Amino acid sequence: MTQTRILLADDHALVRQGLRLILDAEADLRVVAEAADGAEAVAAAKPDDVDLVVLDIAMPRMTGLQATREIARRAPGIRVLILSMYDNEQYLFEALKAGASGYVLKSVADRDLIEACRAAMRGEPFLYPGAVATLIRQYLRGDRPGLPETILTPREEEVVKLIAEGHSAKDIAEHLVISVKTVDRHRANILQKLGLRDRLDIARYAIRTGLVEP
Repeated sequence: MTQTRILLADDHALVRQGLRLILDAEADLRVVAEAADGAEAVAAAKPDDVDLVVLDIAMPRMTGLQATREIARRAPGIRVLILSMYDNEQYLFEALKAGASGYVLKSVADRDLIEACRAAMRGEPFLYPGAVATLIRQYLRGDRPGLPETILTPREEEVVKLIAEGHSAKDIAEHLVISVKTVDRHRANILQKLGLRDRLDIARYAIRTGLVEP
């Protein structure tokens, strides 16, 4: 039997341990690597080593959504599943738009995660029942599932996340290896593009779009 090699990413070690027990109990699934944040997951997601990445949506340094976009760009053959505490249609649509094969609620991961992994490897999407209802509702309203493409660049998203996490311009500059002046320019562009006023508005935007946890 061919085993699906899984990279598991969550910033809580106990959560990773619990999910690993669920996955490794199945003969066709095997956790081969773990990551504590999205950046680690991107670095470890190599096509020769991993078939499927299971990503928590809210992690430090790089969120599950950001990591999904980067993995889809670097290694399009690797499948990605998003794990989330939130039954939130905006997070769901952002996950699908980013390239995820499915969206699994943590509250029912013991029930849904195994089937989600298998569906992803069959090339089939996996959505929890409430998500399916949301997509149908959007379609019947005449909308198309998904949100407009983000108007922020990946670097601007990084800056938004760090601002929302409470980092100063100096901290952000050091973390991203750019100048404080460049951070200020990114912040001004973000405010202008999104029609926001201040740091508090940026934090609210970051929560609403899944870049940080509320």
